[in-house]
Amino acid sequence: MSATASGTEPVLDREKLFAARLHAARVRPYLATALFALHTVESTRVPTMAVDRHWRCYVSPSFVDRTPLEELAGVWVHEVSHLLRDHHGRGDRVAREQGLTGPGERLRMNIAADCEINDDAFGDGLLRPEGAVTPQMLGLDAGQLMEDYLGRFSLGAGTLTHVWLDCGSGADGLDREWDLGPDGAHGLSAQERDAVRFRVAQGINGRPGSASKSWRRWAEEAFHPPQPWRDLLGAAIRSAASASGAGEDYTYGRPARRSAGLPGVVLPSLRRMPPRVSVVIDTSASVSDAELGSALLEVAAISRAVGGRRDLVGVLPCDASAPFVHPLCRAEGIPLTGGGGTDLRTGFARALKARPAPDVVVVLTDGQTPWPETRPACRTVVGLFARGSANRSWDEDDPEYVPDSPPDWARVVDIG
Repeated sequence: MSATASGTEPVLDREKLFAARLHAARVRPYLATALFALHTVESTRVPTMAVDRHWRCYVSPSFVDRTPLEELAGVWVHEVSHLLRDHHGRGDRVAREQGLTGPGERLRMNIAADCEINDDAFGDGLLRPEGAVTPQMLGLDAGQLMEDYLGRFSLGAGTLTHVWLDCGSGADGLDREWDLGPDGAHGLSAQERDAVRFRVAQGINGRPGSASKSWRRWAEEAFHPPQPWRDLLGAAIRSAASASGAGEDYTYGRPARRSAGLPGVVLPSLRRMPPRVSVVIDTSASVSDAELGSALLEVAAISRAVGGRRDLVGVLPCDASAPFVHPLCRAEGIPLTGGGGTDLRTGFARALKARPAPDVVVVLTDGQTPWPETRPACRTVVGLFARGSANRSWDEDDPEYVPDSPPDWARVVDIG
């Protein structure tokens, strides 16, 4: 349907729009539940299509009019991917943790989120929409998360062609003037949104060969909902970051205000950095493979808790010794070797010898270990794998044996 001769906005071609959604569901069947959960809202204020955090999809009639149906299908998949991957919630967290404000920073988040989606979203029957930004366009590697991409580019000449980009508050968390808001019609409740994500993850896990690697990774994490201890870890990290001297360094990139009173002298200012985290993972024989897999998911969550700065996270597999500290590149690439007895005191000692020293030590263990006698010089969080009566694995030679509880200076949360 074309515009009228007077140049007015064309009427939204819903038949074409919904035919594109049906095509998207056919080539990406595991996303069908999410695609049909979106409620469309006609809007002349969005440049293409956009979503809000309440699962409304705002659609420009002129964009639908000029875009081929196969490309529209790709846009459908792109927009619903923002919501499934919680880019609005993650954008809010990153903005809060890193002090990012203003539309420019939110545009960077939108571009970073698009890179996370578009690196492997298209092909296999789905056409890449014109103008879709990919990591390669910015000289970045594929397969990363929004938080990773966000720290690796800035707005400038390389992003000028993407300044029009606006996928809505569902992509970066910043409310738009045209959002209908939480009280608007046809929004999904928090419980309904969680149900949609669970159904999509269930479909991907049921037929993993039909989904890309990034979607399989997402589905695996969706079946491990955030545990309360992650909130505790986040609080510990924020507390460590706010402590005097923690995560601080001097920089000449932003001169100190006192420089104004000293003509000809440039003084550095104090800059606060995200805290360094050392993760000690118990790899003794009493820890199951499933628990080690859960530990790797927690490492990925810890990376996100420090704003995606993987260079600030070190991982130490430890049974009775901790010979290596692994820098965090990918959580799934860390070799969790061990299988012997347990003495995590060696892991503590190794972590605390690191330079720069960690601001937080996180220990993931079943608790069958001796603990350091003295309190470390940094905050400690202990995640204890559950040990109920059904999966009890204490010392078989001594049925009365019960390991010491973690010391009172550690913040302890059960991982279940």
